[in-house]
Amino acid sequence: VALKRMLNFNVPPVKNSTGEPVWKVLIYDRFGQDIISPLLSVKELRDMGITLHLLLHSDRDAIPDVPAVYFVMPTEENIDRMCQDLRNQLYESYYLNFISAISRSKLEDIANAAIGANAVTQVAKVFDQYLNFITLEDDMFVLCNQNKELVSYRAINRPDITDTEMETIMDTIVDSLFCFFVTLGAIPIIRCSRGTAAEMVAVKLDKKLRENLRDARNSLFTGDTLGAGQFSFQRPLLVLVDRNIDLATPLHHTWTYQALVHDVLDFHLNRVNLEESTGMEGSSAGARPKKKNKKSYDLTASDKFWQKHKGSPFPEVAESVQQELESYRAQEDEVKRLKSIMGIEGEDEGAISMLSDNTAKLTSAVSSLPELLEKKRLIDLHTNVATAVLEHIKSRKLDVYFEYEEKIMSKSTLDKSLLDMISDPDAGTPEDKMRLFLIYYISSAQAPSEIDLEQYKKALMDAGCNLAPLSYIKQWKAFTKMASAPTSYGNTTPKPLGLFSRVMNTGSQFVMEGVKNLVLKQQNLPVTRILDNLMEMKSNPETDDYRYFDPKMLRGSDSSVPRNKNPFQEAIVFVVGGGNYIEYQNLIDYIK
Repeated sequence: VALKRMLNFNVPPVKNSTGEPVWKVLIYDRFGQDIISPLLSVKELRDMGITLHLLLHSDRDAIPDVPAVYFVMPTEENIDRMCQDLRNQLYESYYLNFISAISRSKLEDIANAAIGANAVTQVAKVFDQYLNFITLEDDMFVLCNQNKELVSYRAINRPDITDTEMETIMDTIVDSLFCFFVTLGAIPIIRCSRGTAAEMVAVKLDKKLRENLRDARNSLFTGDTLGAGQFSFQRPLLVLVDRNIDLATPLHHTWTYQALVHDVLDFHLNRVNLEESTGMEGSSAGARPKKKNKKSYDLTASDKFWQKHKGSPFPEVAESVQQELESYRAQEDEVKRLKSIMGIEGEDEGAISMLSDNTAKLTSAVSSLPELLEKKRLIDLHTNVATAVLEHIKSRKLDVYFEYEEKIMSKSTLDKSLLDMISDPDAGTPEDKMRLFLIYYISSAQAPSEIDLEQYKKALMDAGCNLAPLSYIKQWKAFTKMASAPTSYGNTTPKPLGLFSRVMNTGSQFVMEGVKNLVLKQQNLPVTRILDNLMEMKSNPETDDYRYFDPKMLRGSDSSVPRNKNPFQEAIVFVVGGGNYIEYQNLIDYIK
């Protein structure tokens, strides 16, 4: 909604205006591109009058008779380039939108350039958009994509980090979270664990919200903000969790569709990039393998299959793709059959309409063709994506890893020794083995003895693993041992359900032989459990000493005693150091 308003020169678009939109160009930087691309397709941009969308730092020709909407970060180089555009008189008028708030001094730089270029009248509007975050789903956002390593787990937990670097990272995170709440139009109640990076974020965010509320004239949270009508009177709860409370889950191999796509394929900002190898050319001895085709697919909110199955266990997904394909073929045959009965070849709508009522059935069949084609497109898309995932599962034995790790995490008995898993040359990449061992190391109440550890290390090295992560986790564990008891993951293990029913039939696209059909049992992961305690106001040693901030209270009272005793209706969970799709899915299942 905020983006559409911005592209409409910062006035809310009118629903039923019939006129042509105003044609304009959109100029963005990489940050702006990342924010817009998961939300608006090129077609939607075109419908809003955007004929051209260009990167700020590309060579752009002057288009003197159109307005330009800029959507960029207020960085030094971006502002220099905008000033240059003004001097070169590239466009008719300029609507400057900053992703994050611009400083006074930089604003003066633009003003001076505008005066120098005699272009003051052309600069129509300057807006701080407070949109410095990326929305990937209706209920999921990330901070950034361009320089995400700057706010990553590693950046925050580097042993040699200086205080100023840490401040910068925290400010970056807080800036994005602040933008998020401005866009939402709500002031949260903040809870966080003590003595963690999450606490630093909470303190800074509380302060920033507080200062903004106090400046009544310029507060971003009064009056007709976007979100005014979006929330009930109740305020949302913001739970800031530190990644260090649970390092096993992000290392865990997964079994649901979206999380698998993210784990094994190249999946960023809702777009998956696949390399399709197209077999050998000719069978002569000198045959060169054909070069790989790169294909990319967008997995979006409008993709019904994706929305329905992104949280399903993989075998179910393979089965559903198969069912969709069969139902599609039936419909397709029906259309062909009806057409041939009536002797209509091709798509002659005229002939069809002349055959009046007894052909109503056919008319509806033909009019549903576009729908059928879209269905076919999605089936092909998911056949390709699921096949790519399946290749990884089979070549790396990911089903075995998933099941084994679940057993470790739920402290069940293991049917196979860990050493055998690590030493099996056919099971997984060195990284898979390392992840498995780290999960074992993190989850074990008793650290393995030095002798055992040496044996594991040797096996890992023989398998080609880099041991650096292990030495980090070793220190981490020694450090956190003092702080907390090991996290529990419930005591459930996935149950194998016989073989796949339909997918094992010979007609299927997916050769699932040898892949286990595992079903998930619902259990709450640590992040979900923390949210549940805080939302429902349950007393629990895990969360009882979480700090409580209410930016609306006049004095910052630092208490862990919540003011309101009522359960919350809405919550936002943010993991400092990075959440992941396993946790996202677990939260969604919890809500259901």
